[in-house]
Amino acid sequence: MAEKVLIIKYGEIAMRGNNRYLFINRLISAIRRNIDPFGKYYVVRDPGRLIVEDRGGELDYDLLIPKLKTIFGLAAICPGVRLEDMSFESICEESLLHMQEFCGDKEMTFKVDTRRANKGFPMPSMEVSMEVGAYILERMPNLKVDVKNPDVTLHIEIRNSVYLHSKIIRTYGGLPYASNGRAVSLLSGGIDSPVATWMMAKRGVEVEGVYFHSPPYTSEWAKEKVIDLAKRIADFTGEFRLYVVPFTELQLYLLDNVAHDKLTIHLKRAMMRAGEMIAKQDDALALITGESVGQVASQTMQGIHAINAACTLPVLRPLAGMDKQEIINRAEEIGTFEISARPYEDCCTVFVAKHPVTKPRLNFIEKAEHRLTELDRLLDEAVKNAEVIEL
Repeated sequence: MAEKVLIIKYGEIAMRGNNRYLFINRLISAIRRNIDPFGKYYVVRDPGRLIVEDRGGELDYDLLIPKLKTIFGLAAICPGVRLEDMSFESICEESLLHMQEFCGDKEMTFKVDTRRANKGFPMPSMEVSMEVGAYILERMPNLKVDVKNPDVTLHIEIRNSVYLHSKIIRTYGGLPYASNGRAVSLLSGGIDSPVATWMMAKRGVEVEGVYFHSPPYTSEWAKEKVIDLAKRIADFTGEFRLYVVPFTELQLYLLDNVAHDKLTIHLKRAMMRAGEMIAKQDDALALITGESVGQVASQTMQGIHAINAACTLPVLRPLAGMDKQEIINRAEEIGTFEISARPYEDCCTVFVAKHPVTKPRLNFIEKAEHRLTELDRLLDEAVKNAEVIEL
């Protein structure tokens, strides 16, 4: 008798040292958060694996796999079965049933791959693979053996129980969410910043967003687009806090009081300062931006240097070495591209200069800001009046 299970494999977590259990505990908590609303499930620990079992009935792959695919820290999900009887005869019989269900009468090639973690099992791995393969081949004439490039590989894992599976669903990997500190992401409605936020969440960083809203120059539709992007990120993180900072007054003040070709640099420095103020009140340890080196005028090395100098916290730029097509590909993969492509502009694109400076000098930028006597007050008011949206 075989029981349907999901065999969950984790990647780099296995390489952790004495604190590995902390990461696994977070992983189990994330799994439970995503699947407990849908039934009575158990998550069983096995060295290098987690096994999801349904003690209330037969496990539904189609229901649970989409709920698990968005969890950071998982390397692969394998729908399979667990054998109650660990005898070799049972392994052969269930392997045959599994292959008949998977292949039917299609002409296919296959091989058997056995891993014997339980050294108490009397047969070595190679012998199990050969004997089970021969058993299947004799009873399924539509199959042929190909050990180098088979259409399907039957995996037999001999542990405290025996598990069979032949499908490996690759997931995003990374580290369990919120296992690596907190950071605040400067989130716009563009393509880049949601991808950057997602990438840092994948590394276990607990993320929250800051969006700078400038009505009437940016519409409510622009704000809704950012909220929808935050909701999509929350599909992976489980929750997401978004600060909507009113920026119109400050932006108009900069427009009237700084050189227009340097407006974008001054604006981004103000955003970094506002983001840092929110980060410090929320005990975050870094800021996140979607900047890619050289992509636009403000993202030259000189521009990044001038913008960075406005804050004291580390600034994480996971897209720094990626080109635009790579970023678009990732946005399509994670489901943010179609949202970002909606035709509603953010405050940076509305006020962009026709001929922005590409090599700003920090001493000139700081000297100009010393004359902005209202800047600190406007920053304080903007952060104080931010709308907080919990998703």
